[in-house]
Amino acid sequence: MKNIYKRYCRVLWGVLGLLIWSSCSDDFLEVVPKGRLIAEKVVDYDKMFYNLDLVNMGTTNAQVPLGAELVAFEPFIGGADLRTQRLYRWEAEVYDDGDNADELEGTMENIYVYNKIIREVMDATEGSEAEKLSLRAEALAGRAWTYFLLINYYGQPYNKDTSVTDLGFPIVEVADLVASDFRRATVQEVYDFIVEDLLTAIPDLPDQVSSRFRFTRAAGKALLGKVYTFMGEFEKASPLLEEALGEIGSIGVESGLVDYNQGYNNQRVDTDPESLYGKQFVNNWANTYSELVVKPETMALYDESDLRLEYLYEETAQNGNEYPLEGVFRKRIGTGQTFFGVKVAEVYLFLAEVKCRLNDLPGAVSVLEEFRKHRMPVETAVVPETIASDREALLRFVFDERLREFAALGMYWFDMRRLTVDPDIPTPVSSYTHTVYDADGSIKGEYQLTKERLVLRFPKSVTDQNPNLENNP
Repeated sequence: MKNIYKRYCRVLWGVLGLLIWSSCSDDFLEVVPKGRLIAEKVVDYDKMFYNLDLVNMGTTNAQVPLGAELVAFEPFIGGADLRTQRLYRWEAEVYDDGDNADELEGTMENIYVYNKIIREVMDATEGSEAEKLSLRAEALAGRAWTYFLLINYYGQPYNKDTSVTDLGFPIVEVADLVASDFRRATVQEVYDFIVEDLLTAIPDLPDQVSSRFRFTRAAGKALLGKVYTFMGEFEKASPLLEEALGEIGSIGVESGLVDYNQGYNNQRVDTDPESLYGKQFVNNWANTYSELVVKPETMALYDESDLRLEYLYEETAQNGNEYPLEGVFRKRIGTGQTFFGVKVAEVYLFLAEVKCRLNDLPGAVSVLEEFRKHRMPVETAVVPETIASDREALLRFVFDERLREFAALGMYWFDMRRLTVDPDIPTPVSSYTHTVYDADGSIKGEYQLTKERLVLRFPKSVTDQNPNLENNP
């Protein structure tokens, strides 16, 4: 969007000119009056994918404080930045006048880069047709991943009955820094755009890569399976997720589930076997900050033998003090970054969900148990028979497993959104609450989620520059 492009065009030149892992010749990138980057050779476009800002999404992390698996305590939450406090309270206005949204900064920069590659790489020199198609496919998949994040920030949850009129996000297909006055597409139009990008990309995506920051065909199939799952297109999602799961172990870099029974070491996004496609955002709420912790109701979902309890949680605040509410735990993943590109664990858990939706309960249980035995002793990983034979109970168990796996990592917010329109296990929006406790354990404030706050609003700095950009309520 115009003011973001204008504000960050200098950053873009620096990012694409300086943060390339391989050095470039002097004429690799040039700035011309209309604000364009000049690349000529296939290798130039290949190097664009080693732009660190395509990996490090910074504070694109609103989904963490929005999640209802968390509670907050004073004096920690009172000392948090205003954005965190406003997001946690599900307030309409998260940003002050003149501020840009963190959710738009990195995403819009990345869309610019992807659009440039998509529109230009087929005319590049010194490369084969297959190389050009592969690079274009990676950019299409990267754009689809970014748009899927944006539509789940700014558009209502996908609902086949209302998606054709629900407001989504502007579709930007041109790498033009001076473009302005964007209009919002509908939720359906954005999802169709994402699906088309992925369907076009998957046949040309590489089977193997030398870096998990590059899109493989397995990651593309996993992402499209996830998108179809969010759309309720489970029959389309199932074969994609099955194929992705089967291809995970042969993508050219170590990839697969880590077995916590063999121990657990803090991971880095570039080496984490569970990052099928590596991206990350800043998340000190799951590292050192004590202002947001996992509430007792969520912690009660874990079996006492679950090794995630041992490796990923602390009972005390960072300063060593106990919290004044029994049963809360602070997430401690050992890094200030959370990985959220395409996760191996997601593939397992989405496949289990889809099998359950399609009434293949034994298949869903098999996938779940294969996943769970990497997180706890084998005997504990068994899905109880009373749950395994009940479709609704099993579906709820899958969502609980996703919460056990991704608590305080931002995933639950997106599950919350789609559960509010879920045809099988609908969840009232009003059932999601946030509580702030005083240091003595008394309740200081309680907040209830509303349908309007299932989406973020655009900041005034964006709507002022784009008068035809209708805002969310």
